[in-house]
Amino acid sequence: MHFYRFISRQWLFLFLLLLTQTVSAQQPVPVVTTGPSTDSLVNIEILPGVRKLEFRKLDDSTQLTILAGTVKLKQGTALFFCDSCVINNRTQTFEAWGNVHINDADTAHVYSSHLRYLIQKRIAFLDGGVRLTDGKGILTTPDLEYDMTTSIGTYLHGGKVINKKTVLTSQEGFYYADLHDVYFKKNVLLIDPAYTIRTDSLLYNTQSQMTRFIAQTYIKDSSGREIETKEGFYDLANGKAEFGQRPIIKDGPRRYTANSIKRDEESGITTMTGNAVVVDSAQGTTIIAGIIINDSKNERTLATNKPLMIIKQDNDSIYITADTLFSARLTDLYEAREIKRKEIARQDSIQQAKLAADSALQKKTGIDSLTKQQKKAGADSLTNKQVSDSLTVVKTMPDSTKKQTVNTDSLTVQKTDKADTLLRQKTDLTKLSKKDTLVKDTIRGTRVMTLNKKDSTNRYLEAYRNVKIFSDSLQAVSDSLFYSFQDSVFRLYQNPIVWAKESQITGDTLLLFTKNKKADRLKAFQNSFLVNQIEPGIYNQVKSNRLDGWFTDGNIDSVRSAGDAACIYYIQDEDSAYTGINESKADVLDTYFKDKELDKVVFRTQVTGTIWPIRQKQPSEMRLPGFRWLDAKRPKTKYDLF
Repeated sequence: MHFYRFISRQWLFLFLLLLTQTVSAQQPVPVVTTGPSTDSLVNIEILPGVRKLEFRKLDDSTQLTILAGTVKLKQGTALFFCDSCVINNRTQTFEAWGNVHINDADTAHVYSSHLRYLIQKRIAFLDGGVRLTDGKGILTTPDLEYDMTTSIGTYLHGGKVINKKTVLTSQEGFYYADLHDVYFKKNVLLIDPAYTIRTDSLLYNTQSQMTRFIAQTYIKDSSGREIETKEGFYDLANGKAEFGQRPIIKDGPRRYTANSIKRDEESGITTMTGNAVVVDSAQGTTIIAGIIINDSKNERTLATNKPLMIIKQDNDSIYITADTLFSARLTDLYEAREIKRKEIARQDSIQQAKLAADSALQKKTGIDSLTKQQKKAGADSLTNKQVSDSLTVVKTMPDSTKKQTVNTDSLTVQKTDKADTLLRQKTDLTKLSKKDTLVKDTIRGTRVMTLNKKDSTNRYLEAYRNVKIFSDSLQAVSDSLFYSFQDSVFRLYQNPIVWAKESQITGDTLLLFTKNKKADRLKAFQNSFLVNQIEPGIYNQVKSNRLDGWFTDGNIDSVRSAGDAACIYYIQDEDSAYTGINESKADVLDTYFKDKELDKVVFRTQVTGTIWPIRQKQPSEMRLPGFRWLDAKRPKTKYDLF
């Protein structure tokens, strides 16, 4: 009996000796296998470096492998590191403690203080300061489930991802290590130096820094701009974004919304498509269009595809539509005009210099020719000194206020003009005064406006093609329009027409002045024509070169016509019965309205005309040259503008 015990001890000693030699020889040891040993997907191998290895058999079916020291394990392409671990061959699991590190084929690295691993399913449960990184972002969480087959990490008790200067936190999340995507859920917060994002669900790529929104999302950037959206993406690395499902952008006094909005931070361009709306509370305006493009850096807005602008008023808002609407800063417009004016002046100076040089050359050639002829004739009346003096007169200008030096080779000009200097001082748009000023251009006879760039009235509107204006008290159409928020003047060009109740005014150019956003006065230049409809087919008419009209409470009050003025108007008695027709001409005549109808006409100078008995003339005969009644073009309601 003792002999057999001795033999058993000897065999056990030899087995441990061989095992120790195997470990010492730094050879991998297959410990757990659920199939052929060549199946690396389920094999766990002990790699060289472990300092302690112990096998412990709990029962006939359960054996534990205990490792300590610098433990290294391998399953397929995945490596496991820890201070100690226990492998259970029956449950196909192992548990590890201390400096746990999983290297998932260099796709992801996971760190924690404790690990429980399902060998066959290849699922790791980690806790204790868990940290996962894919080489770009770093996820930290109290506990994590990591699937080695799909390279997906899941946390349910709060997590944080740090990627450069971007920090994302959420209650739950899914980390797709091989795709570099993180899907955040519940109380998601993204903090970046440029943005803060709050949402319930968000997809973020740690490599491209692309953020995708799949739920109601709130964004606020460093400038204070606020964005609300339900879907879209934000490319944080390149500063590009796109939002869908009627997003809303609030930028100071402006509010943008559309079916889809694209934003480029570098250029400052925002493109809105599909029922786009821009509301500017500072201007009291609203723009509606199929497409609106806004340049936030230069504060410019372009609207196309049936655009409509609404200028808000208390009781009578103004509606404007055209094929294209464009709005920008007045100061930018004046600066561009000043640059163009200087360029034209420079080109003119070069041309003048060239002409002066050519003239001097021609005179010199003529004098040389004349001198030769005189010498041949024996009458040398011009000396070389006289020729030199004559050339000096050509090159030197007698005006002391202007000095011009001409180089006939390069045709360059150096010019000092006192008047130009004075103009530049007055119209220096780079030195804006605190208060808006109007400065008269003494050379060009025009008025140049200098504005504070931050002033809310530092805006203008341009409308192109098929312009229509509607308010309850006034309507207008034209080919193009310019409106300044500084002086509140609508400038209508190319076949403009303005209607006020039963009156129609036309001219080559119309200027409609508003006050408190209501019609205040009107100017018509060249071929001005006022038509007042009494009844269908019966019209009072005034024609002149220049027309000035005044409004009261938005209704036409009086009109002055000057320059070859002519009129036809129907005379009524106290009972409003028509008694005659006045057809007259004068240099100046004034027309007065009462209760929105023509009341009287006053002739000021050099009156000639005829009063026709009402029975002698048919209304169709009484037409001034150029008469047109264009009511068919008149927008009857604001809905006619759409």
